[in-house]
Amino acid sequence: MPQETPPPNSRLYFRQLLAGRDFAKTSPVAAQMVNFAYLIGDRDTGRCLAIDPAWDVASLDEAAEADGMVIEGALATHYHPDHVGGDLMGHPVEGIREILERRSMPIHCQNSEIEWIVKACDVSRSDLVGHDGGDRVKVGSIEIELVHTPGHTPGSQCFLVDGKLVSGDTLFLQGCGRTDLPGSDPDEMYRSLTQRLARVPASTVVYPGHLYDPRPCATMGETRKTNYVFGVSSLEAWRRAF
Repeated sequence: MPQETPPPNSRLYFRQLLAGRDFAKTSPVAAQMVNFAYLIGDRDTGRCLAIDPAWDVASLDEAAEADGMVIEGALATHYHPDHVGGDLMGHPVEGIREILERRSMPIHCQNSEIEWIVKACDVSRSDLVGHDGGDRVKVGSIEIELVHTPGHTPGSQCFLVDGKLVSGDTLFLQGCGRTDLPGSDPDEMYRSLTQRLARVPASTVVYPGHLYDPRPCATMGETRKTNYVFGVSSLEAWRRAF
C-alpha cells in the first residue's frame, strides 16, 4: 500500500507513491525505473501539490481524490522525463504536459531549469513558475521550502516540509544522481551534498526520487552515516571518484 505520513488526524497530507506498484501499474518501464511521486497538501482545505507527476497522471489524480484531495499544482525536482514526462530513450512518458491538459495549474521549478523543462516536456514557459533557492510555496496552510541543489541538473531542487526532505535525484539513500548527463556538474553536486544540504537536521526524514534501497525513506542522520557519498573527504577526492 502507498505510505501515508503522518496519521490522518494531522493537517499535513503526505503521500509517497511508487511507480509500477501504486500507480502506472501496467507499465513495465515505470516498474523498472522505480520512481517515487509525492502528494503534499493541507487536509483542511482538501488541496495538494504533486511532486514529479510522471508516468500516469490520471492515477495520481485518482489517488488524491480517493483521499478527498484535489491536485492544484505541481513541483518539479528536475527536467528528466521519468520525473516530469517526455521521451525516455524512445519511451513516451506522461508528465506535466498531460496534467496541464487535464486542467490548468502552476508548475513550480527552479529558474535555471525552465528552458530544460520547456524543451523536454514540450510545454510553454508560461506554464512554469520559476523560483530561486529559498523560495516557499504554500498549499493551504502548509509551507514547502524549495532548496536549490544543482549537480544532477542545473536546476535540481529538493523540498523541505515539516521535518521531511523530498530529495529527487540529488540524494538517494545510497548514492546520488548521476553527474555525467547534459547539464550535470560534479563539483556542484559535491557542494549541494556537503554545503547546501548541510543545514538539514539529522532527524529530518529523506524521501528520495527512486527506490534504490530496500527502505523507502530514512533519516538524514542515518543517510549521512551509511551513504558512501558522505564519506568523500574533499572536492579533489570527489573529482577522482566521480
